[in-house]
Amino acid sequence: MRSNTDFGRANDSAFCLYSEIPHTFSLHFCKVVNMPARDSRSSRRPSSSKNSTRFKRPVRKNHSKPKAISPAERKVIIFNKPYDTLSQFTDGEGRKTLADYIPIKEVYAAGRLDRDSEGLMVLTNDGILQARLTQPKSKSPKTYWVQVDGAPTEADLDKLRKGVELKDGMTLPADVEVMAEPPVWDRNPPVRFRANIPTTWLSITIIEGRNRQVRRMTANIGFPTLRLIRASMAGIELGGLQPGEWKEIEL
Repeated sequence: MRSNTDFGRANDSAFCLYSEIPHTFSLHFCKVVNMPARDSRSSRRPSSSKNSTRFKRPVRKNHSKPKAISPAERKVIIFNKPYDTLSQFTDGEGRKTLADYIPIKEVYAAGRLDRDSEGLMVLTNDGILQARLTQPKSKSPKTYWVQVDGAPTEADLDKLRKGVELKDGMTLPADVEVMAEPPVWDRNPPVRFRANIPTTWLSITIIEGRNRQVRRMTANIGFPTLRLIRASMAGIELGGLQPGEWKEIEL
């Protein structure tokens, strides 16, 4: 058997050994030498598997707490929101907002009132106070004067006192009493009454704040709300403020 060996370099980076064995086959041996060192970053490059997180951005969770503010810096404003006014400072449709009445900057509403509701709103620059007035766990009581269509009986009102089933679940028990008509301003536009159907004023106090909750509660027992005025929240009273009036208070 005859053997012939030849060494050659290829691009200064490898040499190969060729062995020829007659009447059989050729063997080709290659050994890489003098290769440049691999970039250390490439060794840490993640695989292209589905589990790779190379291009995923970490998700930041916002656990920030309401900003504390000193009593000297705190601003608290009470406002009698008129009918047909949004409980926010801006609107892209030209409707009336809080900005039409309140010139003070950097105060925010603690809770909302529907556009067709009236009465007390509290605005503040104190995030902790705002949270205390609005968060369900604080259980801040809110009292509404509610004019309903018809004359509910005590049996009807007991349903509200025990809680009624709404689309978003049972309501918590409410304090409900029949009251004399309160000495309040005339609404513009006036409430539409049905001929020969009496109306009744109720005082309803709740500790929840669901969307249009009081209106849905009275409708649930068969007595739709005609007019709704928030009289107090968390011990803060509307007092003698007229629609569109506001004043700064100390807490």
